[in-house]
Amino acid sequence: MSAGLSARLERISTDGRYLIVPMDHGITLGAVNGLKDLEGTVDSITSGGADAVLTQKGVADRVHPHKNGSGYIVHMNASTSIGPDENDKRVTCNIEEAIRAGADAVSFHINVGSNYEPKQIEDLAELTSEAARYGLPVLAMAYARGPGIEGDEPEYLGHAVRLAEELGADVVKTGYSGDAESFQHVCDSTNLPIVIAGGSRGTDFETAEMVRGAMDAGASGVSMGRSIFQHEDPEAITRAVAAIVHDDHDAEDALAAAGLTVEA
Repeated sequence: MSAGLSARLERISTDGRYLIVPMDHGITLGAVNGLKDLEGTVDSITSGGADAVLTQKGVADRVHPHKNGSGYIVHMNASTSIGPDENDKRVTCNIEEAIRAGADAVSFHINVGSNYEPKQIEDLAELTSEAARYGLPVLAMAYARGPGIEGDEPEYLGHAVRLAEELGADVVKTGYSGDAESFQHVCDSTNLPIVIAGGSRGTDFETAEMVRGAMDAGASGVSMGRSIFQHEDPEAITRAVAAIVHDDHDAEDALAAAGLTVEA
């Protein structure tokens, strides 16, 4: 690992653990709650302990003044929820643009098992090769999605994270299989640090229990968007997740320490 790559990974993590908050949903979903006042949300979650925030390149100038020293990741492909197929992620950025936007790392979404998998494999492979020239880490968002795939099955998630490693990613994000026991297979499928997606928002306790289960299975953290940035108190829920990821608290203790009500 080059010195530059190592240094930049440290900017988006703490002691090898990751609490990343993706807020690239403005392309996918529009200016939903939590993203209209992007500046305020970034300030809240980074004050709460997020290691890094993630957006598309065009809003970088709205992020940097408010991220309180946290890392910054530029996402490099996208689709919309109102387009013909949300799985058809198209490239939105190149490495030089990401660097100009102040990125400490870049991320790329690939839907393993979808009709668009072949092109997305090519795009991710090209991206990792180019990023390596600059010592820029790549977070691969590798999901198992497509015809015949229902839910986050550990077999398919394991395939997705291994694909990310084989293509040269440095960190991989994927879905959570629902419990620590089944997610162990996913963690065993790669040597990369794994961070789990948050998915659609549940209760605070469900969120905390999911994070605790993933960490118990061997994950290195989370890349959690809507469950954090759409929360009534983004700073508090970030503190709770940080207590689990960075301080190994259980779900109830983490929520209590953050001043959140513990309810299943």
